[in-house]
Amino acid sequence: MTDIVSAEWVDDRLDRLRIVDVRDAWEYDGLGHLPGAVSVPFDTFRSEDGEDGMLPPEADWAALLSEAGIGGDDDIVAYDDHHGVFAARFLVTAELLGHDPERLHLLDGDFSAWQRAFETTSEAPAVDPTDYVVDPPSETPLVGPDAVSAAAEDPDAVVVDTREESEYTEGHIPGAVLLDWRDLVDDETRGLLPRDEALDVLAAAGIVPEKRVVLYCNTARRISHTYVVLRELGFADIGFYEGSLTEWEAQDRPLATGSDDT
Repeated sequence: MTDIVSAEWVDDRLDRLRIVDVRDAWEYDGLGHLPGAVSVPFDTFRSEDGEDGMLPPEADWAALLSEAGIGGDDDIVAYDDHHGVFAARFLVTAELLGHDPERLHLLDGDFSAWQRAFETTSEAPAVDPTDYVVDPPSETPLVGPDAVSAAAEDPDAVVVDTREESEYTEGHIPGAVLLDWRDLVDDETRGLLPRDEALDVLAAAGIVPEKRVVLYCNTARRISHTYVVLRELGFADIGFYEGSLTEWEAQDRPLATGSDDT
């Protein structure tokens, strides 16, 4: 599974990792980056059909990783400067399109964690293109809207809206509970909350490892971070609603409003 790793862990393995910087290109060039990191800005792996955040076409993803010098057997570390949410989207995309999740790693504390402890560089690495092959697994955590509706009615499951409270109040999937993805992030370190604190935050929202958890947001970016965090915390049964509210609303499915729809 995709895991969350420290800056120290990355530093110890720099020569054995493919490091991906998903910040804007100007940040990569102008503010520095991790040694050996390649620039793959977030906008380059969104789909081209206007649905921001949806999975890119397989051929586009293969071409993008090939150009970045990433092979199918590489260990990848991704980072950004937004608490890991954009980097998590890169890693979940890689997982859903067939990269071994055991070889996918999110830098805890984002770029700032590295910057506080280690030197950065402005030198882009020389990259030899690869022939990356996309091979989606036969089973993935992806679920569709009917499965989301069923989970909302299932006492052994919980549907989780990972957006901001104002967005949830304006309109959410009926039966969903609110968990702003940032509630699992420490504002000071910019990384994941300590394990016990994170589990307490989740439990307060009714999100416990014994239940099936189904995640959604607007365009699957924010749920990518929550998905990685839940896996890190040992949650085993997670549904990932890739279409999220973009698809839900396009199908004219019902929305609940207010802070409590029970």
